[in-house]
Amino acid sequence: MDDVREDIVIRVRGLVTRFGHQTVHDGLDLDVRRGEVMGVVGGSGTGKSVLLRAIVGLKRPDAGEIDVLGRNLWRQSEAEARELERRWGVLFQDGALFSSLTVMQNIEVPLREHCPMPAPLMDEIAACKIALVGLPEESGDKFPAQLSGGMRKRAGLARALALDPEILFLDEPTAGLDPIAATDFDRLIGDLKGSLGLTVFLVTHDLDTLYAICDRIAVLVGGRIRVGTLAQHLQDPDPWFQAYFHGPRARAALPPGIPLTPSSPPLADRPG
Repeated sequence: MDDVREDIVIRVRGLVTRFGHQTVHDGLDLDVRRGEVMGVVGGSGTGKSVLLRAIVGLKRPDAGEIDVLGRNLWRQSEAEARELERRWGVLFQDGALFSSLTVMQNIEVPLREHCPMPAPLMDEIAACKIALVGLPEESGDKFPAQLSGGMRKRAGLARALALDPEILFLDEPTAGLDPIAATDFDRLIGDLKGSLGLTVFLVTHDLDTLYAICDRIAVLVGGRIRVGTLAQHLQDPDPWFQAYFHGPRARAALPPGIPLTPSSPPLADRPG
């Protein structure tokens, strides 16, 4: 049992989040295991990005507990919270880069904030991260407006990796990318996960991404969450699952060899 608990790097219990009178999450439970890619999907307004923001401390929940890397997110001193933040990286939609800074300067922002060091060393680290995400060396001197959408995503990813995090949070990483760029980005995430030993928490609408790199998928439905493998979700007879995982776009993205016919009872609402 202790080994199982040590394998859990994100633990959410009884999460409730509201905006005014609207309840977004109602007693949500979720476990994310070390080294896995957890995809998070759901219809519009189900709180996928809100869940991510709650886990990284940007949205305080109305009830429930969140533990990340064995620490309770809301029972820490400011110094402890800052130390914990160094252990994860976040890529928001479109990279969320500072427009007035170059790519290299953007990557150096978390370095300046969490572990100041001589400028030449920061430049060297930033150059390594630029190469790591597959950007050309000269992109470091460019501003975000001079980059394509795919390059901005990679620059944002380089910044998220600046502090060598254990967990990588991605919010719609392939949104707005053409199919070739999206496929390349999926492949990059898969490669980085394997080479760096990352745990990846990935909010997405992209079915290709789910099929290409996710080990398990958390589906937000009706304020609750249902977690399983792609094969399990494909076999779930729930109407929403059928519409989402068996629609025309899903069939086009589905890898060969996975059955489409639902044959098992639906997954229970339960921790991952």
